[in-house]
Amino acid sequence: MTLLSVSAWAGEVYLSSKDFVSQAFGGTPPEPQAVWLTGNLGKQAAAVLQHPLRTVRVRYWLAGERTAWVLEEIGKERPITAGFVVDNGAIEQARVLAFRESRGWEIRHAFFTDQFHGAALAGERLDRSIDGISGATLSVRAMKRMARLALLLDDAVRRR
Repeated sequence: MTLLSVSAWAGEVYLSSKDFVSQAFGGTPPEPQAVWLTGNLGKQAAAVLQHPLRTVRVRYWLAGERTAWVLEEIGKERPITAGFVVDNGAIEQARVLAFRESRGWEIRHAFFTDQFHGAALAGERLDRSIDGISGATLSVRAMKRMARLALLLDDAVRRR
């Protein structure tokens, strides 16, 4: 019989959501807002994620043309929490905040997340190819879906 500690199930938190948002806005984050995933936006978000939505609203922070998003998506079996900063419709920063899977943790490193810098939407896809990591295919796909979702939602809230 194998016993796992609670921390093994909890995964690893690399940066809290609060600290990510604070850093994204130079230590002075704006008040959080929420975008509702209803109607056409809800359908687009579900298409990006390739599954039905688990929530009807997503929290975000907005200052000028800059938004910050903390999103969660299942890699293989467990959620991955990532933060995205979008400025003028392009990803400025992507960070893995918490990783709970048994494999694929390599996506947290800058050699992977830096590929998202400057990425924008080209139709329904990212405007660039993101190189995968052997053994982390599902985690890589989850990050790409979250990046696309952050860009889609950023566009929706900035067009209001």
